[in-house]
Amino acid sequence: MEKALLGFGRAVRLVLLVVLALLFLIPFYLLVRNGLSTEQDITSPDWAFFPSHLRWSNVGELFDDPAVPMARSLLNSGLIAVTTTAGTVLLASLAGYGLARIPYRYANQVFYAILGTLMVPAAVTFVPSFVLVSSLGWISTMRGLIIPTIFSAFACFIFRQYSLGFPGELEDAAKVDGLGYWRTYWRIVVPNSTPVFAAVSTIVFIGAWNSFLWPLVIGQDKSAWTVQVALSTFTTAQVVNIHELFVAAAVSILPLLLVFLLLQRHIVAGIERSGIDD
Repeated sequence: MEKALLGFGRAVRLVLLVVLALLFLIPFYLLVRNGLSTEQDITSPDWAFFPSHLRWSNVGELFDDPAVPMARSLLNSGLIAVTTTAGTVLLASLAGYGLARIPYRYANQVFYAILGTLMVPAAVTFVPSFVLVSSLGWISTMRGLIIPTIFSAFACFIFRQYSLGFPGELEDAAKVDGLGYWRTYWRIVVPNSTPVFAAVSTIVFIGAWNSFLWPLVIGQDKSAWTVQVALSTFTTAQVVNIHELFVAAAVSILPLLLVFLLLQRHIVAGIERSGIDD
């Protein structure tokens, strides 16, 4: 009887997971289905699971559209996301390790001050940041899009929590070998912290890729548009190309899916080891 109940419970969980998975896949199905359809197929009252003829030419039409530099926008988003991720991970990991492992009288006060910045609404700092970037002449430049967003207090918090639980024996062995804090970080901490680096990198990359308001204000020239800004033009133009909008949305999420699939096994492990639940 007990085995039967266990089997029934597993079956219920499996069915529930399948149903939830299908629900989560519906938006992706709509992107692909509408992106490869004509305007008539999308707006037709007679719904078909897939149109009789898939229009793969819609993809080429998207990248040939002179009004929206989609290829350049994807390149800009990739450059911004990769650079922001690398810079944020480097600075936050150094700060987190230093605050957790290097003896300093005011380490806790500095850490609390960094945490305090998380409580400041982004709207409060948006205008001063824009004025500063504008005064430096960084409007419509990669510097203006990347540098103001390159440090994350949340990432610093994650690395600091992780560093608090880092095995002290490894650091002691490094000290015996004559390594200082800098070389200990590079030779001992970084190679043994793959999960937390992968987890933070994924979070920062997704946030940088999906960022909209700051790139919209700073990237005023078409050459500085990101993919999110390019997507917004499909809904603000006088003529709305619905199929191009869906194709562009599908193309824009491919890098995120790739990054997540490559690093998904490290994400949970990295968050668990960061000590957030402590």
